[in-house]
Amino acid sequence: MKIASIIVGVIAIAFIAVQIFALKSQKNIETYPYVVDKKYDQFEIRRYEVTLFSSVQLSSNTYKKASSEGFSILAGYIFGNNKRNEKIAMTSPVAMTLEDSMTMLFMVPKEFNIETLPEPNQSQIKFQNEPAKTVAALQFKGWANDNKIEKYKQKLIAALDKEGISHTNKFYFLGYNAPYEVFNRKNEVIVELKRQILNN
Repeated sequence: MKIASIIVGVIAIAFIAVQIFALKSQKNIETYPYVVDKKYDQFEIRRYEVTLFSSVQLSSNTYKKASSEGFSILAGYIFGNNKRNEKIAMTSPVAMTLEDSMTMLFMVPKEFNIETLPEPNQSQIKFQNEPAKTVAALQFKGWANDNKIEKYKQKLIAALDKEGISHTNKFYFLGYNAPYEVFNRKNEVIVELKRQILNN
C-alpha cells in the first residue's frame, strides 16, 4: 500500500508541475493581436491586423485527423526541422480553416519576416500574410472535436443572424492550449464579416 501511495503521490506532483509550467508558459507566448470593437452576449467583434503565418494545407476535413497531421508538420518546422536547424518560438493560437480541405496556421513571431525565416525542409509548408480583417468570435472551453466545433459554428451563425450582422463563409477554429493542458482551456470559432460591418 505504501508503494502504491508513493506512486500516486509522484504522479499527482508531476501532473501539478506540468499544469503550473503550462500556465506560466502561456503568459510568455506571443499572441495574434486584435482590438475588440464591440461585445455581444455570445460573441464579440474584433479587428485583426495584417499578420504573417506559416501554413500547411491538409487533405482531411476532420478536425481530429487534420489537427494531428498539421501540428506535426508545423511544430516540426519551428522545433528545428528546417534548413538552418533553427528553433522558432511557439505562438498562440493555432488556427485552422474550416473548409473541405483544411489549412493549419501558426503565427510567425514578430522578430521574423518572410526573408528572415529559415527555409522549411518540407515543401508543403508555406508562408502567407493574412490580411487585416474584421471577425466575429465565439469562445468555448474544454477539448475541441468536430462535433463541438460544428455546434459552436452554428451557434455563432445564429447569433449573427439574430443581430442582423452579415458574414462571409470564411470560418476558422482557434485553439489556445497545448494538448497536455487541463485547466483554463480556451477555444474559439471565428468568421470574417462582410465589409459593410465596418460602416455600422
